[in-house]
Amino acid sequence: MWDALWLNAELATMAGQEAFGLIADGAVAIEGRHIAWVGSRTALPAAPETLAKSVHDVDGRLLTPGLIDPHTHVLFAGDGLVDFEVLIAGGGRAEMFAAGGGVPGMVRQTRGATDEAIYAAGSRRVAELIAAGVTTLESKSGSGLDEDSELRLLRLSRQLDRDFPIDVVNTFLGAHGLPPEYAQDQRDAYVDLLCQSILPKAIAEGLVDQVDGFCDAMGFSHAQISWQFDIAAAHGLPVKLHADQYTDFAAGALVARYRGLSADHLEYASEATVAAMAEAGTVATLLPGANWTLRDPQKPPVDLFRRYGLTIALATNNNAVSSPTTSPTMMMNMACHLFGLTTEEALAGFTTGAARALGIARDRGSLEVGKRADLVEWRVRRPGELAYRIADNPCATVVKDGRVIYRAPSIEIAGRRW
Repeated sequence: MWDALWLNAELATMAGQEAFGLIADGAVAIEGRHIAWVGSRTALPAAPETLAKSVHDVDGRLLTPGLIDPHTHVLFAGDGLVDFEVLIAGGGRAEMFAAGGGVPGMVRQTRGATDEAIYAAGSRRVAELIAAGVTTLESKSGSGLDEDSELRLLRLSRQLDRDFPIDVVNTFLGAHGLPPEYAQDQRDAYVDLLCQSILPKAIAEGLVDQVDGFCDAMGFSHAQISWQFDIAAAHGLPVKLHADQYTDFAAGALVARYRGLSADHLEYASEATVAAMAEAGTVATLLPGANWTLRDPQKPPVDLFRRYGLTIALATNNNAVSSPTTSPTMMMNMACHLFGLTTEEALAGFTTGAARALGIARDRGSLEVGKRADLVEWRVRRPGELAYRIADNPCATVVKDGRVIYRAPSIEIAGRRW
């Protein structure tokens, strides 16, 4: 017998030729941590109760793969309220920095916090992401920008992976910005510290799954990022990049030269960059929360991505400054409204596209036999509804590796449950 059978579902497998890989009146069987069978309920070989130890009838609700959040900064202390207030008053990056905000503000708050405080705040964000349907997420360092803080954050991220029933991918982002103790003309000195000390120590301690950086005219140069990417390559670690968010810096083309997993942001990406990414198979990860918060009129060239056949991923980009959200469905809605994605592209962005952006598409991102049994039951009946409603979380049940890890509570009002 199978361990579990989920049936009577509108099944968005995100595989096959149909839109959303849709199977009406579908069923998913689970054996151990993996999917053992997927198809129409009418194709089951026998009566459901004879096939599985437990049978879950979802009454026509939507089942999708577990969501994957491929770009987050969930470990930081404090908040970015000062940034928000500057932005809504019409200010920009310079005014944010002058008011004590931006990445420097996040660094100051994080460095001054205890491990316990940082972990407690990050745990709350991870819990909220799970309750929104996330079964795998990425967690970056980059909120401390010195040796002690960066290693602390990476260790705390590993603790999140141990303590929560989902998978947490560790990303080293020491090149997120310039620490306050370094002047603008000391970027080479800081990159030297990253490459000679912090990154090697993090790798030696087994804290790094992939390497990221901020490559831009106001960030780090191609040469400075390449030095870090060369170290990653020498240790067999994949790379990704904060790319072309503020200028056309050919950063996406740089990460493509390293056959990187993804280039993220990409508001100013050129056609040459898109072509290079397509040739390398580098995923375009879009972050609508940051585009919205920073009030950037420039949008990623989605039509170019489609023309060149790039895979598109979406992420919450959870962070204090530019994307204080733990809502994947809200990011789907924003991606449709701001960037012109279809509802199918939006859901693919958090499933198949996100799996490719983290290099885990072989066993996650779609409901197919042999893949991990990560799935979500939603209180909707059509997959397009996930992107349709504003700031809605219709997640009902989350299954990770075949086990139910979350059920949404009911609401009780005046003695009635809803």
